[in-house]
Amino acid sequence: MESVEDIPRDAILTGLPWDWNSYGEYLDSIEQFSPAINLSGLVGHCAARFYVMGERAVDEQPTPAEIEQIAAVVGQSVKDGAVGFSSSRLHMHKLPDGRCVPGTFAAEDELTAISKAVGSNGGFLQYVLNYSRLDDEMALLKSQLSAAGTRLLFSSSWQPCEGVSNAYQSAIDDMRASGMDVTGLCQPRSVAFLSGLKTGRSGYRTPAWNELWKMNFEERLAAVRNSDFRNRLIDEARNATENAPDMFWLGNEEQPTYMRPAAESLADLARAAGEHPAETWIRFMLESNGEALFQLKLLDMDIEELPGFLKSDWVLPGVGDAGAHVTQIMDSGWATFFLSYWHRERGIFTLEESIRLLTSAPARVLSCSDRGSLIVGQKADINLIDVDRVAERQPQLVHDFPGGAPRLIQRAVGYRNTIVNGVVILENDELTGARGGQVLRNTSAA
Repeated sequence: MESVEDIPRDAILTGLPWDWNSYGEYLDSIEQFSPAINLSGLVGHCAARFYVMGERAVDEQPTPAEIEQIAAVVGQSVKDGAVGFSSSRLHMHKLPDGRCVPGTFAAEDELTAISKAVGSNGGFLQYVLNYSRLDDEMALLKSQLSAAGTRLLFSSSWQPCEGVSNAYQSAIDDMRASGMDVTGLCQPRSVAFLSGLKTGRSGYRTPAWNELWKMNFEERLAAVRNSDFRNRLIDEARNATENAPDMFWLGNEEQPTYMRPAAESLADLARAAGEHPAETWIRFMLESNGEALFQLKLLDMDIEELPGFLKSDWVLPGVGDAGAHVTQIMDSGWATFFLSYWHRERGIFTLEESIRLLTSAPARVLSCSDRGSLIVGQKADINLIDVDRVAERQPQLVHDFPGGAPRLIQRAVGYRNTIVNGVVILENDELTGARGGQVLRNTSAA
């Protein structure tokens, strides 16, 4: 959580009660906070592996006895309320010391034992893949889904493949032909870090830029206003790796601009101004008193490919990093973007289809049979939305984590009411202070 998700160590250790040992006790602890919204949890591979193996979980493979223990811990966690099991195989997910998180390189026998334990207790599987070895990873998903006999959910940013609509499709067709229940989640806009004086992530790793990011915001702004230090930043950037073609300004209007064409990248802005991209980046910071934000795109770079991909009958919009990568990424507005852009502005999705993709379709994956549709007798989880007005607002950095630690938030407009279990928690875009949420536990094994 400290290195991958950017949540400061002190905030984690001092801001949580740490009054649990088992996963069921963890859910009990969350329940004591009286959440505003409904929550479900997946038991994580990292935690289960480390719980059994200790420090060896990072670099070593478990013994057969330890595999049994890991599977038993995961199975009990699902039995105690976790809706499923999650594992990351993405090499960029690293510990503070630079090693990959536990489970990244887990062998198939370990995963199979876990999958069987998850499936036998009514949970589902969730994976983040190593996309550089996609064929192998998709074969692994099939073997795990076969072992579990359950549902599978995986993060599926659009990946091109010559001759077919996307790089997953052949494997998906094979799994579905075998009767397997598989769903991919794709962000409906580009996945991106936010680059600015408040968030960091300029992309340059040089002595002067590293020095800049060790400062607080006020010191950073003063530093770039200093001509000598500013020139150091620009001079060092000239010999550094460049990612300006993947950076795009979010604009200075109330609503962020996520759909700039490729010809409006930071590299193009710099070229038009006769500047180095670092010089242009700094100029935007100076002109906005440090408020400007750029998207540093990582995945789904060609956003025009997304509508066709999202129309695949095995793909749902999602993967919004909001409570994760807390000063780096802010994707909580993805559902608002889906409604405002792909439905209202572009007309790619009808209103009915847009709402289905945001409600009953994910409810099916989660096995929430009592939620997701406006039907008499179902839970009163309802959003009243002004579809002609719904829109995101610019991301903001606030300091409301334990100890005053920072995180990004993003507000929205167009939400008349949010009702959770019959309790109005939001009215006219503002929280009411009421808390109607519940911890929704897996009950399949009960």
